[in-house]
Amino acid sequence: MIHPDTELRFISSEMGYGVVATQFIPAGTITWVLDKLDREFTSMEVQQMDPTYQTILETYCFRNNMGNYVLCWDHSRFVNHSFNSNCMSTAYDFEIAIRNIYPGEQLTDDYGYLNISEPFMAVDEGTSRKIVYPDDLLKYHGVWDNKVKKVFGNITKLQQPLRPLFKKELWEKIEGIAKGKEELDSILTNFYDQNSA
Repeated sequence: MIHPDTELRFISSEMGYGVVATQFIPAGTITWVLDKLDREFTSMEVQQMDPTYQTILETYCFRNNMGNYVLCWDHSRFVNHSFNSNCMSTAYDFEIAIRNIYPGEQLTDDYGYLNISEPFMAVDEGTSRKIVYPDDLLKYHGVWDNKVKKVFGNITKLQQPLRPLFKKELWEKIEGIAKGKEELDSILTNFYDQNSA
């Protein structure tokens, strides 16, 4: 489920639709969490589908560390890619704002950590990276972990509208990490090795 202070808006003919903040979302806010309405498909299930459905799933899903396709039920499936993303995935099936997000600003992810199936040329943002690759998680997990670590302590200090979706055990773990009592697991745990499938 996506943060409630967001809405779907048309961005451009090149990008299509995107998810935009309607209120200020401070760094350390949980912006998305995997919930019970999100749908998961195995690779075998996808392969057995009509090509029309395969195309939809390839467009709107990310893949988890088991290689399963995860289709979000709400407008979170429209979060666009950016090499300078303001949201970052974690090892715990939720995403966090890694910097302040202002009203009217898109929420963005780096698709490099979403286990994409094929490389793609992204919109040029003036960064050294121009192409997103399926194995970007292996290359950049250290950089992405550091971005999450810088704001993770804010989680328990901020209002978290998505807090009710967390199981008690996971929230206790988050509190332990935020207080420095536990280590933050690396985003690398999300990697799916397509070559080993």
